[in-house]
Amino acid sequence: MNAQTLKATLPRDLMASVVVFLVALPLCMGIAIASGMPPTKGVITGIVGGLVVGWLAGAPLQVSGPAAGLTVLVFELVQQYGAAMLGPILLLAGALQLLAGRLKLGCWFRVTAPAVVYGMLAGIGILIVLSQLHVMLDGQPEASGLDNIGAFPAALWAALPFSGGGNGLIAASLGLLTIACMWAWDRLKPQRLRLLPGALLGVAAATLAGLWLGLDVRRVEVPDNLADAISWLQPADLLAFADPGLLVAALAVAFIASAETLLSAAAVDRMHQGPRADFDRELTAQGIGNMLCGVLGALPMTGVIVRSSANVQAGARTRLSAMLHALWLLAAVVLLAALLEQIPIASLAGVLVYTGLKLIDLNALRQLGRYGRMAMLIHLATALTIVATDLLTGVLLGFALTLGQLAWQASRLRVAVVQEGRRVELRMQGAATFLKVPRLARALDGVPKNACVHVPMTHLQYIDHACMELLEEWQRANQASGARLIIEPRALTRRVEGRRRQAVHLAAAADGN
Repeated sequence: MNAQTLKATLPRDLMASVVVFLVALPLCMGIAIASGMPPTKGVITGIVGGLVVGWLAGAPLQVSGPAAGLTVLVFELVQQYGAAMLGPILLLAGALQLLAGRLKLGCWFRVTAPAVVYGMLAGIGILIVLSQLHVMLDGQPEASGLDNIGAFPAALWAALPFSGGGNGLIAASLGLLTIACMWAWDRLKPQRLRLLPGALLGVAAATLAGLWLGLDVRRVEVPDNLADAISWLQPADLLAFADPGLLVAALAVAFIASAETLLSAAAVDRMHQGPRADFDRELTAQGIGNMLCGVLGALPMTGVIVRSSANVQAGARTRLSAMLHALWLLAAVVLLAALLEQIPIASLAGVLVYTGLKLIDLNALRQLGRYGRMAMLIHLATALTIVATDLLTGVLLGFALTLGQLAWQASRLRVAVVQEGRRVELRMQGAATFLKVPRLARALDGVPKNACVHVPMTHLQYIDHACMELLEEWQRANQASGARLIIEPRALTRRVEGRRRQAVHLAAAADGN
């Protein structure tokens, strides 16, 4: 970038970076807490996502950082393996992303059925809401969605003032205040202040209310020195890869992070008229970023649509905006630690509850209904399985149902026999595979032995060797009776159909005269 270009774009990038910083700060801390990690871990990921990935990114206007879409998976991994094992998992996941980018596999990570993607996001949204309702009550979330549902009545009872369980209801009121501010701001914000994030206003309102009323609630803990928040990866930790479960976890993180990143990059491309995203370069940058996060013991990162859309809407022109927002995050943790420690954790949980509710997009489910009930079933099955079991199982079930649907559609075949004297037309529509040989054989059994059978290929998507051999065998068996088999290629069939329509048209015109 030359000096003249920098001078022209710097004011817009500078303003956009401030907007993105205001959006990112509460989200980084809230996502970290929801993942079972200290809030500074999320901020470190945001800093790496801005400074490193922002510099290397293939989608220059996309902003990377900790994502709500990985919250559930990270929480499960921390509960199962411990926070120390998150580093090796991220190191391997980042290496897989880097390898995929160098092998130019970026486009393949986008080959995911929308029903599975929307179902995954809805399932994640439900789990976020279920877990963060406990955090809003100043409690601890359970390890699974069903456990969170089962434990909620007891947590709510303990939060009541007369139960002697603490100040959970007071903390929940701050979370509800945050949600109310975000909801009202989304609907009533003036056009001049449209770039001011509702999450920041909600957290600020809850923090001021808590301080003014002197409420005794859990608040954010920030270390005096940012270096204390870094958990360096130890060489001995790499021995954990002997556990196959960690390898599967790394693969799951790599796939979900890559899919979310590239889907976000495609969405950002539709928001601006600038250069299009290079998906392979973006995947490579994300891999490097996640490897660094693994070394630093931070959270995994993806390209995130909320911060990216704020970046574009604020007028960003280059990657400098994403990089500058990381500097503001760094300055906030270093210089404003005392202020950040006044933020109620319940307020950040309120931000995550609101975000989770937006992930449960019922409009997306209705739109899938235009493509049939099976798409809606895949969406619901994916979401509910994620809630009932875990993220990986739900996504795998979604893929299995999608493949099953494709196999069923590919095996459908309609067969009709139209006879005009000795001429017989065997009309097939769909895919003629070996699975449909019995049906095709029954249709041929009804054809006269001396017929001239025409088989048009116009509406046939595919025919395999088994079906072709059956047709040829029928001709050989009945050849002595005068049977003939004529396979009409698509082009010939179209010409014949065209002549027939022309003849019908001329006949109708003659009748009219």
